[in-house]
Amino acid sequence: MKILLWFLLLAALAIALALVGQFNEAYLLLVVPPYRMEISLNLTIILIVCALCLIYLASHTATLVLSLSRRARQYREQHHREQSAAAFHNALRFLFEGRFGHALKQAATAHEAGQSPGLSALIAARAAQRLREPGKQEIWLNRAGESDPGIKAARLMCEAELHLETRQFDSAIAALGRLQEIAGRHIAALRLELRAQQGLGNWDEVLRLTRLLEKRKALKPEAAREIRIKAHRENLRRFSSDAQDLLAYFGKIPAAEQGPKLCTRVAELLLALGAHDEARSLLESALERHWEPELLRLYGLAEGGDMLARIARAERWQTQNPREPELSLALGRLCMRQRLWGKAKHYFETALATREQAETLREAHFELARLADELERPEEANRHYRESAALGHERKSS
Repeated sequence: MKILLWFLLLAALAIALALVGQFNEAYLLLVVPPYRMEISLNLTIILIVCALCLIYLASHTATLVLSLSRRARQYREQHHREQSAAAFHNALRFLFEGRFGHALKQAATAHEAGQSPGLSALIAARAAQRLREPGKQEIWLNRAGESDPGIKAARLMCEAELHLETRQFDSAIAALGRLQEIAGRHIAALRLELRAQQGLGNWDEVLRLTRLLEKRKALKPEAAREIRIKAHRENLRRFSSDAQDLLAYFGKIPAAEQGPKLCTRVAELLLALGAHDEARSLLESALERHWEPELLRLYGLAEGGDMLARIARAERWQTQNPREPELSLALGRLCMRQRLWGKAKHYFETALATREQAETLREAHFELARLADELERPEEANRHYRESAALGHERKSS
């Protein structure tokens, strides 16, 4: 359609010029002694237009010829840029595909071609690390820093991640320290530092970082809780030889973090140290806040105190939780210490009747065997000892 319009336009122009030229009878006289030349004005105009067209074509042709070398150079440069960009993109693709050898080669090509040299070097370093080639990894990390100072923060993050994956926790923390000086502590860096501090066993720092990340909503509450429990349990090991130090550390833990697992661990350590009064007090306080079978089991193992008051307290708990086997087992042990043989046997048999946990059943049979020994009933004692041993064997085999 466009071609047809141009054709009609040129045809109309030609017709218009022909009509105008028909009424133009002027002529041009050229005198070059001894010659004279008369030429129609219309022809003169046509010749001038043709000459101008020829001059334009000649100049344009000369320009094209003279610019051939420049255009060839521009084409080569464009082709080079396209190849280097393709190498960079392929390096990223191969890295995510897990084809680390190809990623390393393509990243090296992109780096040599000058295509984002800093990022290309980081890709190569990551690929070398995946290929378990620490020498190449170090070389490419150094090249990344030399190629582009603007990616120093990215290089330090990559360096910290690579050190973490090879369990070089000190080096990872050193890299994160340098990163903090230039970019501050952002969420990703704090997560890396948390992993490094866990690897080094710096549990106080782990607690601080966990609380900070949870405050910034960078850790799920469940994950933060498990990390805190792990850190507190590891810290408790430092005080496992002194009951007062143990209780002092536990008292410094925020109430929101004193869950049943930590209370159980502290009570176990106190019982191992022979601090039964402290363990009993802690367990009673914990059971008022957390109903946990393991706390009940330890409460039954704790000695000392007003035994009748303890039995009364546990019986009040039982009215609220009548089908709790660990509570029945703890009550049986308390009654045995008070030499209430009949009540002890009743509670042990109640624990057996629930038949919920093999470990609880094993302990109930063992306590009934001890009770039968106290009452000088050897056959009954031997039967319960055998039942307890059989359950213990099943537990080990499973």
